[in-house]
Amino acid sequence: MTKRTLGGTSRKRKRVSGFRVRMRSYTGRRVIKSRRKRGRERIAV
Repeated sequence: MTKRTLGGTSRKRKRVSGFRVRMRSYTGRRVIKSRRKRGRERIAV
């Protein structure tokens, strides 16, 4: 039997590194800015 994968991981990921969380703080906005500058396809999760 295969083991179950850890539940609720995607929710935590969103809460920790989602776009809205990034926009809350100055450093988070800096992260978004630098990723946009680099031309990332995905700015945040």
